[in-house]
Amino acid sequence: MFSMSLSTAVSADGGRAFIPMGTADSVGVMNLETHRLTSTISGTVNTHGSALTPDGRYLVVGSLTAHDNQEPPMRPESVTEDDHAAHHGGGGAAAPELSGTGRVYVVDTSTNAMERVYEVPGPVHHVLVTPDGRYAVSTHPMGGGISVVDLDSGKVVDVIATGPSPNYIATTGDGQTLFVSNTGNGTISEVDTGNWFVKRNVLVGGGPEHMALAPDGDHLYINDAASGEALKLRLSDGVVTARYQIGEAPHGLGLSADGKTLFATSQGDERLVRIDLTPGIRKSFPLAPAPYHLAVSPVDGRILVTSRGEAKLWILDPVSLAILDEVSLDGIGHQISIYKP
Repeated sequence: MFSMSLSTAVSADGGRAFIPMGTADSVGVMNLETHRLTSTISGTVNTHGSALTPDGRYLVVGSLTAHDNQEPPMRPESVTEDDHAAHHGGGGAAAPELSGTGRVYVVDTSTNAMERVYEVPGPVHHVLVTPDGRYAVSTHPMGGGISVVDLDSGKVVDVIATGPSPNYIATTGDGQTLFVSNTGNGTISEVDTGNWFVKRNVLVGGGPEHMALAPDGDHLYINDAASGEALKLRLSDGVVTARYQIGEAPHGLGLSADGKTLFATSQGDERLVRIDLTPGIRKSFPLAPAPYHLAVSPVDGRILVTSRGEAKLWILDPVSLAILDEVSLDGIGHQISIYKP
């Protein structure tokens, strides 16, 4: 029986980073102690978004390619035909009829084996797993909303319209609220996960993309691809209280564990930016070519950044921003997920 039970822990030594590599059709697995790729997860198509279940046992990755919905999703070797037919997803009545669908892959991180392939209503950009491990939420930039998949049944339990070109997803610690950035109309949608509906849209303007929620739960940091800034949104009243200059074409965004430092990438200026939030001091470091997705390691606080121009990933010191290591990838790295043992 396929189960997302939080009681089953992943069997692995040390922290690991999972890096979807887009059109390389694979996901790289990197040991955070040695900074080396230890294995590759294959069998995916153009994976961009990724997220781990809370226990780290399963990795959920989404395909940014439209698939022919007349053909069933691929059946992993470990799954019987009957079980596959019962679980491949896409059966939710709320799903719109599209000429193509997206796919969400569920991988057992202890073996790197593909456990399930679920069908969702459209190509998937970014992915989030709810804190209870029950649902995978995907943004669909061509569909104007998000889909919610029950990870046990594989069924699409809801499809929610948020706004044009939904990009990224963040969640509160209790999982009761999700935030979706809608790049197409400059809004942040606040989604109630108890009833799966948009309870508020906050206009921030520009082109909001990646986001990070502060530990206080009341401030959301959002990169604005249009203005080249990161915004600080106070959620209690929907007011943007601060703006921080990042640079041309900002993309990756992350917070230190204590919420006191913001990190962001500027693809156009080819720099990694560090902002000490309390005094508002900005520091930047040249990083070329085209620094792209960013993740702050919960293991040691180091910064992981992929390049959009080359198949590689940098590991940087969070204080000095010095490059500590450089890792070759098989493709361009996208939304990084990190497992902390």
